[in-house]
Amino acid sequence: MGTLYLVRHGQASFGADDYDQLSPLGRQQAVRLGEYLRPKLQDKPLEAVLMGSLKRHRQTWEGIAEGAGLPHTPAVWPGLNEYDSHALIESIHPEPLAKPDTPELYRHHFRLLRDALQAWMAGRTQPRDMPSYADFVGGIEAALDHVRQSHTGDVMIVSSGGPISTAVGRVLGTPPETTIELNLRIRNTALTEFVFTPKRHMLLTYNTLPHLDSDAHQSWITFA
Repeated sequence: MGTLYLVRHGQASFGADDYDQLSPLGRQQAVRLGEYLRPKLQDKPLEAVLMGSLKRHRQTWEGIAEGAGLPHTPAVWPGLNEYDSHALIESIHPEPLAKPDTPELYRHHFRLLRDALQAWMAGRTQPRDMPSYADFVGGIEAALDHVRQSHTGDVMIVSSGGPISTAVGRVLGTPPETTIELNLRIRNTALTEFVFTPKRHMLLTYNTLPHLDSDAHQSWITFA
């Protein structure tokens, strides 16, 4: 029986021209997670690391590897990439949005994203240059199947909130609406753990931040 660690990327650059870039704090979060995991992974090394192909995935892995002293070269799985939030919102709100630089605009952005996710999951929209929701889910399931079929020890996946919450939803058998709520509450560099056998995955923990569980790190807890 192995453990699959699913790690959401560190804080990215929400509101910037290029979201797909860790902020300085996002880099610190990733290194801190690696430092926390270091003794555990020295006792029981990872068999493999998988990640999406986005910059924030690679940068998060580099921070974890630095903090933990890990030598792995991750396998890149595009099926672990996040959905395109801009394309989703555009599919239901084609007019340009103001930069979300106030609390109200930030809330408005995520209200639209929730509505857009619901429409995409139900097949009512097909956002530009995005897969169908069924194909999105299929890419995540392919990565989970690979872990079960190819490994017996511990594995790490570095990805995003959408794929991780979808993986949890598939393991628990939840409806898509629940997956959305899981997704919108997952924190940066949060750990989710599955125990797996060749036959199935079982949820052990979700959205935990043991590496930031101190007064000194409370200001490091972020969601975007």
